[in-house]
Amino acid sequence: MRRVVVGVTGTPGNLAALHRAAAEARVRGAELLAVLAWQSPGGELGSRHGLGPSAHAECRAAAVERLREALDTAFGAVRPGVTVAGLTVRGTPGAALVDAARDQEDVLVVGTGSRTLVRRLVRPSVARYCLAHAACPVLAVPPSPLQAELESAHRRNIWRMPLNLRELTP
Repeated sequence: MRRVVVGVTGTPGNLAALHRAAAEARVRGAELLAVLAWQSPGGELGSRHGLGPSAHAECRAAAVERLREALDTAFGAVRPGVTVAGLTVRGTPGAALVDAARDQEDVLVVGTGSRTLVRRLVRPSVARYCLAHAACPVLAVPPSPLQAELESAHRRNIWRMPLNLRELTP
């Protein structure tokens, strides 16, 4: 069976990718596989030293709950009209998505997110990783324009900049 694999982060910016993936699955008559990658606190170093099986079980349970919440937020009571399966994977997001979408008939949908200079330095791009390593077609979905406006308003509030009322009138 053909699948549309989508990365899930649980952030508001990820909603556009989830909705686009559901639309692709409907058009292709495919199953929607939502994948959420998780890592132990402290990454690989933290998993090698000091974390027991109970801590890993708690981290996995938290990831499963985050995936459920993200799907509920994206689709609510109105289901997307396709079969939806969820998968939580321990690992880095890019590698987990590429591994989940290993069949050439799959389609991998990833959100591009906002790539400010600081974020590029701190965290590598999952979309770029998927584009470089996936064996199937990759659809990179830009963030919603409303997300950019929300981030702009958030920055304005942080810097305590006054709101220009002329921007609000058409």
